[in-house]
Amino acid sequence: MKRLDSQCNRILRYLQSGKTLTPLDALRRFGCLRLGARAYELKRAGHPIQSKLVKRGSAHVAEYSLRRAAP
Repeated sequence: MKRLDSQCNRILRYLQSGKTLTPLDALRRFGCLRLGARAYELKRAGHPIQSKLVKRGSAHVAEYSLRRAAP
């Protein structure tokens, strides 16, 4: 049985609000240790998840967001 408020659902709602998410943010907000895996699951379910590398301090990390629909 699938949890009604799964990590994927919470992450999707967060991204749908127009915010971006990094792995450290996901760990802090959702207790999610594998944001890349959750993003992959959301992509497979048909959601337009995109990622890009961004610099955070001295490191480069993936930042996930939802692609906006073309006007």
